[in-house]
Amino acid sequence: MEIRVPRGVRRNVVLATVVLVLSGIIGASGIGGSAARAATRSSTSPSTSSTDWWVPSLGNQPWQWELTNPLSLTNKRQMGTADKLPSGGVAPAPVIYDIDGIINPASTVAALHAQGKHVVCYVEVGAAGNYYSAADEGIATSYYDQLSAAGVFGRAVPGWPEHYLDIRSSATVSIIESMISQQCAAKGFDAVETDIDESYGSDTGFPLTKADEEQYMTTLADYMHGLGLGWWIKNPDDTGDSYAADMEPLADAVLTEQCNQYKSCGLLSSYVGHKAVFNAEYHLKPAKFCANDLALGFNGAEFNVNLTGVRKPCA
Repeated sequence: MEIRVPRGVRRNVVLATVVLVLSGIIGASGIGGSAARAATRSSTSPSTSSTDWWVPSLGNQPWQWELTNPLSLTNKRQMGTADKLPSGGVAPAPVIYDIDGIINPASTVAALHAQGKHVVCYVEVGAAGNYYSAADEGIATSYYDQLSAAGVFGRAVPGWPEHYLDIRSSATVSIIESMISQQCAAKGFDAVETDIDESYGSDTGFPLTKADEEQYMTTLADYMHGLGLGWWIKNPDDTGDSYAADMEPLADAVLTEQCNQYKSCGLLSSYVGHKAVFNAEYHLKPAKFCANDLALGFNGAEFNVNLTGVRKPCA
């Protein structure tokens, strides 16, 4: 049963003047504030040493991204086990599943682990929508109601029944950390995909800055790592500044949407050869983007916008 609004579309559309910024500018930008804290970890970052959490390897990592429904372990489309490559050959079965952290139970995560898969927990950290009841979440008061009562809602997210969050608020941090603990760590997920983790570039209703975002996401990343969870940064190439590069030492992988369509893949240059990058395209066919993704070492695939399990992987 579908119980939530599909999430498969990027949030901050990169302005045409921004996507032309050379990736070299990003690499040369200074790192300050909380990003400096991340930079101090570079000598022991997941890309160069062992960690207490799972980090996806470089190279081809077949993956599935299904958010609309609870994952059905017997549905070949949702499981991605009957997909084709651009050549027409049979695509490798996914080894990584990125699924909604709230509507999927611990038993699904355990079943995927029994098959040798890794599982990523999708949650929103920069906005909230009233998609789930407290019963769905297994708690007394839903996270949405907690955030509403804390007075941290900002402007509506364009096109979605959601509100941006004041990421500067300690109440926001506390509630989102509880969600990560209860929905991701307690269910046995391996990592967390943090959606809307670059909201400072949007009209949130708050005077958010890059420093605010970096402080917030550094706090959450440290918390996730403390729980034994990896962190998948989401769409850091949306912002067109040094945010992606600043957060690279802390991030364990990247999930980007439509970086070929928006010509922003170059803004992820600091991750190339260091961290696994997963790219979802919605409106380009594999013939239009797979060559570029493969050349960069990205794990690219075409998905439908509703993220119902339909995918066309590059490799």
